[in-house]
Order: sequence, then C-alpha cells, then structure tokens
Amino acid sequence: MPAALEIKHLSKTYDNGHKALSDVSLSVKQGDFFALLGPNGAGKSTTLGIVSSLLNKSEGEVRVFGHDLDTELVKAKTCLGVVPQEVNFNQFEKVQDILITQAGYYGIKASEAWPTVQIYLKELGLWDKREQPARMLSGGMKRRLMIARALVHKPKLLILDEPTAGVDIELRRSMWRFLRNINEAGTTIILTTHYLEEAEELCRNIAIIDRGTILENTSMKALLSKLHKQTFVMETIPVLQTIPEIAGFDVSLDAGGQLEVDMQGTQTMSAFFNAITDHKFQVASVRTKSNRLEELFLSLVSSGQDLNSEEKVL
Repeated sequence: MPAALEIKHLSKTYDNGHKALSDVSLSVKQGDFFALLGPNGAGKSTTLGIVSSLLNKSEGEVRVFGHDLDTELVKAKTCLGVVPQEVNFNQFEKVQDILITQAGYYGIKASEAWPTVQIYLKELGLWDKREQPARMLSGGMKRRLMIARALVHKPKLLILDEPTAGVDIELRRSMWRFLRNINEAGTTIILTTHYLEEAEELCRNIAIIDRGTILENTSMKALLSKLHKQTFVMETIPVLQTIPEIAGFDVSLDAGGQLEVDMQGTQTMSAFFNAITDHKFQVASVRTKSNRLEELFLSLVSSGQDLNSEEKVL
C-alpha cells in the first residue's frame, strides 16, 4: 500500500539564490493525522506548495498515493484537497455555488455534487448561509467554507495550512471535532499550525522543519517522551504564604501564591501526592505551566539540532 505522501530528497532554490528547502524527506502513511511544524520562513508552505503543484521543485521526488507529480500530475491532484492560509474564493459568489464550481473542476456535475455539498454545508454550520454571497460570512465561516471547498471532490489527502488562524476558541474546537471525524472516516490529513496545542491534540505523527531542513520526523508520543522536565502549576487550599519543603521535588511559589512543581521525566504525580500527605494544604487544581510540545519545539528550533544530541537545551 503506497504512502499518502512520499517526499524524497526535496530541494527548492529560488532564482535569487535563496535555498528554501534542503534535502527534505518524509513519509505520511494513509489514514494518518500528521503535523508539519516550524517557525515562519522554515519551509512549511514551500513544501506544501510543491506538493500541491503551486511551486516547482528544484530537486527530489514527490508522490501522492503512489502518483508521481512529474509523470501523473492529474491523478495526484485528484487525490488532494488543499486549504491555503489566505481566503482565495470569489467573495461575490454564493456559498453553495463556490462548492459546486469547485466540484466542476474535477469533472463532477452539479447534480452529482449537490448531495456532498449539502453534507459539508450542514456539518460545517454553513447551511443557513448557503445562498448568501461569501463576502457576508464571518472570518470563521470563511475558514469553514475553505475546508468544505477542499473536500467537495472527496480527496484522499487533505492539506490544511493554518486552518484555525484567527478564529475563536469555540470555533476552533468545533473544527477539531469535524477534522477528527473525517480522519476517522479515512481521510489522511496534513496540518500546519502555530497553535502547538492543536498539533498535540489532533496529530499522531509530526515533522519539525527549520531553515528548510527536517529536524525531527517521528510520532507525537515519541517526541513528547523526549521532554525531560515539566512544570506543573497547582492551586492550593489554603493559598500558601511560604515555599513548602517537599522531599524529592523542586518547588516554588509564583506571584499569586500558586505552587510550581518541576517534575523530572522519572517522577510521577502519584509520588508527589504521596510526598505531601503530611503537609497542611490540599491541591485544588493542576495545570501544566506551558504546552509540552511548545517546549520541545522551542528547544529544537533554537538549537537547530536533534534532541538526541548531547547539546540539547532542555
């Protein structure tokens, strides 16, 4: 069974000499929910631009469900649905017509497309807006319309380039539910995002790119296992006035009197609670001080090295 996306030794050098990608290789298996992360200018959009045939590569191979972009471009593009960062549909066209027109680009007649159009308009909360010009939609609704448009021809692989940028938390969560559902139904998804908690929440596998080079390409579980320390913030009853001495744990108080506990990779929450049994306070709530993936991401892009090296920052 071919991979949903296979990239081998991909490079891109622009006419001005700027090398945007250098020997990028990665594989996304069918049915995966895959994150491609990196800072601005790292090469994410360039990589996806080449995959979606919007940019020409300088070197390398790209296959979509086994179809080589150089020799089977039409078949490869039929497998793809792409949601770009910027809104790029006709703002004066009706919402439902945008989807029907998109289906027509893939040889699907309006009568054949309409049942699928109805499904996605309803699932993405756009049904009541179907006859309105797209310019009347809110920013979040325009994002959802972009996703519906990318899916209307039923692609096997959906590429999402920062799909929740600028949308509120409630809408972001509803989009997460929708994306999980279509992934569970068999659609392979590749996601780029600056919301690192989004990648941790949704994705099973991840690649991190910086300066056009892949720094990590592994499972989300394996990557997070490399985090050697986490800081937990705990609200206590009563609020602590002095720093307690807790055997085996490094603790401090923040400005609001909340207890901060640094836990090494070998330490457990159960051991911590056992250690405070004789203390005269209770823990009312616990949260991580920062997103785990964010810590790893910052470590990688700041060092430019693999976390397995001896010079890791954590």
